[in-house]
Amino acid sequence: MKALLMVDVQNDFCPGGALAVAHGDEVVAELNAWRRNFPLVVLTQDWHPASHGSFAINHPGKRPGDTIELAGLSQILWPAHCVQGSKGAEFHPRLEVGSDDPVFRKGTDPLIDSYSAFYDNAHRKSTGLADFFREKKVDEIHIGGLATDYCVLFTVLDALAEGFKVNVIEAACRGVNLRPQDSTNALDKMRKAGARLV
Repeated sequence: MKALLMVDVQNDFCPGGALAVAHGDEVVAELNAWRRNFPLVVLTQDWHPASHGSFAINHPGKRPGDTIELAGLSQILWPAHCVQGSKGAEFHPRLEVGSDDPVFRKGTDPLIDSYSAFYDNAHRKSTGLADFFREKKVDEIHIGGLATDYCVLFTVLDALAEGFKVNVIEAACRGVNLRPQDSTNALDKMRKAGARLV
C-alpha cells in the first residue's frame, strides 16, 4: 500500500511563524491536491516543551544559529517554535486534515532534538511510525512538507533505512536554507540514498 506523509506543516514554519520557512505555506495546496490519491495520509507535528534544549532562549548568551552540544550531538540553536499547545504548533489552517488521519508527534524530549518522523537525532527512541506503516502494509511512501533541509531530509533517510520505497514530492517541500544551497544539497542526498524525486 502507498501512503502520503506530510511533515510538519505547522504555523511556526510558515510565513509569520517563529521559524518561518520562505514560501512554506506554498506546500499546503500541493499536499491537499496529492492527498486525494492516497488511502492513508499521516501527519507529523513538531511538539516541543517550552524548555527544549534546541531553543536559543534556554541558553543564556546564545542566539539562533549558534551551535552547542546537546545529548552528545552537535545542535543548531533555533528560535522557540512549535511549543506544545501553542498556535504556532497547530497545522496550517488551510491544510486538509482528516478526522482519522494519524498524527505522530516528535521533539517532545527536552534533552534531544528530533528532525526525523521516525527517530530522535541520536536514534535512541522511535516514534513508532515505521511499525505503524508495517502494520498497515505500507511499502511505499510519498513525502512532502517542511523543511526540505532538516525534517524532510532526515525523515526520508530514515524511511529508506527502514526499507520503504520513498518518493519526495519536490513541489511540496520548502527549505530553511541557512546556507543558500542547503535545500539543493538535501535533495541530492535523498536521491543518492535511493529516494525518487517526483
